[in-house]
Amino acid sequence: MTMLRSLAALLLTTALVPPAHGQEGAYGGVTGPDRTLEAIEPEDEPVTTGLAGEIPTDIARYLLAGGARGAQLSPDGQMVAFTRDITGQAEIWTVPAAGGQPRQVTFRTGVDSLRWTPDGTGLLYSADRNGNEQPGYFIISADGTKETSILPAAKGDFRIFGDFARDGSFIYSSTARNGNDFDIYRATPSGESRLIYEGRFAFSAPAVSPDGRTAVVTEAVGEDADNLYLLDVASGKLTLVSQPQPRASHSLGGYAWETDGAGFYFSSNAGREFGALMRHDLNSGRSEVVREAQGNIGNVRLCGPHGRYLAWTMETDGFSALNLWDRTGNVMLPVPKLPEGVYSLDCEGDPVRLAVNVNGWNTPGDIWVVEPGKTEARQVFAGSLAGLDPQRLVRPQVVRYPARDGVMLQGLLYRPENAGMGENAPPVVFMVHGGPSGQSVPGFNPVAQYHVNRGVAVFEPNVRGSVGLGRSYSALDDREKRLDSVRDLVDLLAALDKDGLIDADRAAVAGGSYGGYMVNAVLAAYPEAFKAGVSLYGVADWITGLEVASPALKASDRIEYGDISDPRWRAFYQENSPIRQADRIAVPVLYSHGVMDPRIDIAESETMVRALRERGIEAPFIRIPDEGHGWRKLSNRLFYYRRQAEFIEDQLGVLQ
Repeated sequence: MTMLRSLAALLLTTALVPPAHGQEGAYGGVTGPDRTLEAIEPEDEPVTTGLAGEIPTDIARYLLAGGARGAQLSPDGQMVAFTRDITGQAEIWTVPAAGGQPRQVTFRTGVDSLRWTPDGTGLLYSADRNGNEQPGYFIISADGTKETSILPAAKGDFRIFGDFARDGSFIYSSTARNGNDFDIYRATPSGESRLIYEGRFAFSAPAVSPDGRTAVVTEAVGEDADNLYLLDVASGKLTLVSQPQPRASHSLGGYAWETDGAGFYFSSNAGREFGALMRHDLNSGRSEVVREAQGNIGNVRLCGPHGRYLAWTMETDGFSALNLWDRTGNVMLPVPKLPEGVYSLDCEGDPVRLAVNVNGWNTPGDIWVVEPGKTEARQVFAGSLAGLDPQRLVRPQVVRYPARDGVMLQGLLYRPENAGMGENAPPVVFMVHGGPSGQSVPGFNPVAQYHVNRGVAVFEPNVRGSVGLGRSYSALDDREKRLDSVRDLVDLLAALDKDGLIDADRAAVAGGSYGGYMVNAVLAAYPEAFKAGVSLYGVADWITGLEVASPALKASDRIEYGDISDPRWRAFYQENSPIRQADRIAVPVLYSHGVMDPRIDIAESETMVRALRERGIEAPFIRIPDEGHGWRKLSNRLFYYRRQAEFIEDQLGVLQ
């Protein structure tokens, strides 16, 4: 009997972790957990790692590996700030851009995001309570000795930080007015805040002109698209810039204002399949294409005296490539070779420095500094592999197969070193991304690398509806076509098996959020395909799921799924939600959910657990009191992923 099965009859309890400072109240989730439902809750998990170099390697080492996220240069280009999680909560760290000793700035705050203040003396950051996504805003001095609560968290107030103007004021969006619609606000560092535009559903203001007069505003149209506007901050007048038909995205690379406020650069796939580099001119009101490519342009950044340099990334199959353009000389500059993976960029200072945050399959978060005209980059921060042997990490293979209806599907396949083919092929775990308009990319995936190291292949599919593969591809699962993407999982499993790359008779499917829905759906629609499932905080009933979705999701849900208040769509999901076919699921499924989840209510997992258990299907349930939509805390990650790994290996018959 496995540890998971022996624990399944127990109800373990744990006290909630104290809230981050200034984050009083336990609001989060919708209905609250059903305490009568037998569940496993985390207890203190020992951080045992085994000996360095020991094989098989304990999963704790993979979960402890990590590095920098969201690296940002100070306005003078002298310091890099980033978030790093080594204690179980993300904190702010800084390191000199010239290289030196990293320094921790915040402690026990659980930072969600950060931004340098325009004068470079401090950092504005957001932090919520246990993943409830209703954050407070704080400003802390760059040396970490002074800290102020700017906008305390409030129940029902979901916020999206926008941008600073040169004078230190900033723009953000918030649901404070009615708990549902995102409005645009202007605030000062002293905490004064005023409503400047009343929105409906999901409006946000990701960028503001240097003089603070004009804000870029986007309106979500599905998860993968938006309409683009300009907002006069003083008058509150909103002017439409682009409302493409069919829908498209203008937010693939952020927004980079020119220093004089005459225009801004961005990336958009309006009128094309992939995001092109665009410039919008305020005087003429026109947007023009600057660069096009057969892949999305992202991370658009403008920097240097008079905005001399424009940097961006080119994304191909999830891998990033750095580009740097000297606008003054109208010439593309050579860029140094960097580790492969997924990049984020920031550039500041005079002389200019460009910070490249690299997250790759063997790079859990490094920071490199590039200076225009130089052919070598300087590494200023290296992520930690926690004693893992980098030679045992596996690079994903990009694979493409046609679905039964001819649509070309794509994914990333991790095969164990020296894995056999055909009859000797390894078992496989399909790890399905969330979204639905997410994308599997070659970033550092500790759980995938753990399984591969244990002899289990991992496949990360980008079924239709995923982004990164063209604008048309991302719309192929809308509304009535949603079940086509579920079928893609079965087609990909058969194709990989036919090529001898995996053993389809020993296959499990796992996913979180929308990926959790996909697990429920594929096990119900194709009960013979997979031998086990792992559903993390996934949807069971689209009717209830869409009715209680958080404000950030409701705007996109109307496009992705249809208006759930319309009898047509209620009838569609009454028939096609996984809970309606739960009687067809015939294999064990591990369920888990955070009590504080504001996106998908815990009741969605609970109803699946009941439905399976009533029919005698094994359905262990891990309930985590102090988490929201995903696991942030180290202790919870250790507790959960050890049991997930054990469950998968037990179901697939993996022997060590």
